Amino acid sequence: MTTVLTGITTTGTPHLGNYVGAIKPAIESSKNADVKSYFFLADFHALIKCWEPQRIAESTKQIAATWMALGLDTDTAFFYRQSDIPEIPELTWLLTCMAAKGLMNRSHAYKAQVAENLEQGEDDPDKGITMGLFSYPVLMAADILMFNANEVPVGKDQTQHLEMTRDIGARFNHHFGDHFVMPKTIVDDEVAVLPGLDGRKMSKSYNNTIPLWLPEKKLRKHIMKIKTNSLEPGEPKDPSDSHVFSIYRAFATQEQTAAMRQAYADGIAWGEAKQQLFELINDELKEPRERYEGLIQQPDVIEQTLLKGADRAREFATPFLAQLKQAVGIKPIA
Repeated sequence: MTTVLTGITTTGTPHLGNYVGAIKPAIESSKNADVKSYFFLADFHALIKCWEPQRIAESTKQIAATWMALGLDTDTAFFYRQSDIPEIPELTWLLTCMAAKGLMNRSHAYKAQVAENLEQGEDDPDKGITMGLFSYPVLMAADILMFNANEVPVGKDQTQHLEMTRDIGARFNHHFGDHFVMPKTIVDDEVAVLPGLDGRKMSKSYNNTIPLWLPEKKLRKHIMKIKTNSLEPGEPKDPSDSHVFSIYRAFATQEQTAAMRQAYADGIAWGEAKQQLFELINDELKEPRERYEGLIQQPDVIEQTLLKGADRAREFATPFLAQLKQAVGIKPIA
């Protein structure tokens, strides 16, 4: 079987872009009988840039409830919280001792922070940079190598970290024998990237998102805020230049997309186009929204699901870490 691993950082509220670009295709992939899927809530990663305990705790609950409400089979897929696998930080140290500082110096995240300091005229280029940020690629490597993932779906901005993972894993294998599989980076160029309310990529960084679980009235209100041009009803409109159409297409069937494209040519009013977009999205999310709201009211169900997932994951992680420690010479004295 192919082992596929996906991590979700617990610092925000899921939005439509997350759903279309990552969650929905990942859940569909997990239904493949030839795939062993690992999905984890990366709460240790969240600490790198977020020092708001309540935000991390609330995000963890919301994201876990989201995946469960949208149909992830947690009896088949491995669904767990990163911090519930103590073997991961322990493996992180073993890998840290294999990670070259020069390799870490080349990390995009670290270099970007150094560049920002220099642009602001700081005397110390490392001002404000924690070892968490600097060592982030090693923790990511531990997440992946812990379960010998064959494939890791990531955005283009994360491909460097997969290269670092292979570098660190290969160096460990060179010194201590072949223990780690070298993971393959999976970047799906076909995954939809939704525009936000202002037309830029939907991102919490831009404050332009449409939260996934808004009640119907608030969902409609948000959709009505999507930026459009000034063309009047009756004037033909170009779907390739429309944020409303881009979002519509991500949720619609081919037939619905073709019909909307024709409606644009016929001069559909922006208000009507947005109303049809609202109805399309609301229909898809209505039942999952009810499940989500029910789960949020039952945090003990979410907690038990995550702990059960961690127990299942540790059935592999615990003996594998023992094997790795034995390989490096950390073992009982005979």
